[in-house]
Amino acid sequence: MSDLKSLASDLLRLHHTDETLVLPTVWDVWSARAVVDAGFPALTIGSHPLADSRGQQDGEGMTLDDALDGIRRICSAVRVPVSADVESGYDTPAAELVERVLDAGAVGINVEDTVHSQGRVREVAEHADYIGALRQAADDAGVELVINARTDALLHGTDRFPDPVAEAITRIRACEEAGARCLYPVKIPDAATLATLMEATSLPLNVTAHPVDGAPSGSLQELRDAGVRRVTFGPLLQQALTQSVAELTGPWLGRAGLADQSD
Repeated sequence: MSDLKSLASDLLRLHHTDETLVLPTVWDVWSARAVVDAGFPALTIGSHPLADSRGQQDGEGMTLDDALDGIRRICSAVRVPVSADVESGYDTPAAELVERVLDAGAVGINVEDTVHSQGRVREVAEHADYIGALRQAADDAGVELVINARTDALLHGTDRFPDPVAEAITRIRACEEAGARCLYPVKIPDAATLATLMEATSLPLNVTAHPVDGAPSGSLQELRDAGVRRVTFGPLLQQALTQSVAELTGPWLGRAGLADQSD
C-alpha cells in the first residue's frame, strides 16, 4: 500500500508541473515496457486497445475481471504510475471498484458517463455522485487516486443534447465538485471549444491526440501553448502501429500471398 500511495502522489504531482503531461496509452506488457523504456514517467491503459488485444469489444465488451487481468499484468511489469480506463465502472459499486483497481496496481482511473451495458448516459448528478463515491473510497484507503472523470456529451452531440458544449461544461463542473482530479470531455471539435472548456474549470483537462501528427487536437507544442496539462492517445497509438506493421511486413507478402488473399 505504501508503494501505491507513493505512485498515486507522483501521478497527481505530474498533473501540476510546468510541463504538459503526456500519458501514452498502452494495452499490454510489451507496449507498457516500450513506453517506459522511451522515457515516459507514467502511462495509461485504454479500454479500447486493451479490449482489442484480448479479442473483445470496447464499450464494456470486457468484464471487470477481464479488464483487471490486463491492468494487473501491466502494473506488475513497470515501475511507474499507471492510470487505467475502467469505462463506466462495469456496473460495480464505487468502493468495490476502487479496492479492486488498487489491488491490481493502478493509481488512476478514467470513468465515463456512458453506461454501455445499459445503453444509456448517466444523468449529471448520477455521474457526479459516482465520482464522489469513488473519491471517498480512495480517500478512505489513503490513496490519492487520480480520477479522470470523462463525459461523452460532445461525442453524443446534438443527437442527445441540444447544446453539447454547455452540457459538457455542466458535467465537468459537477465532477470537479465531486472530487475528480482531471476532466476528460472526449471529442473536442476545435481549439475554440477547447479554450471554452478550459475556462470552465481549474482542473487539468485530458485531450486525446494522434501520436504522429496530433490530430485532431494539435501538436504537442500547440497543446502546450493552449495550456493543456494532460494528453493521451486513446486507441490511436495502437492503430498507428497497426499501419506500421502493414508497411513493414507488406514487402514480404509477395505474389503467393497476394494470390492467397484473392482466393
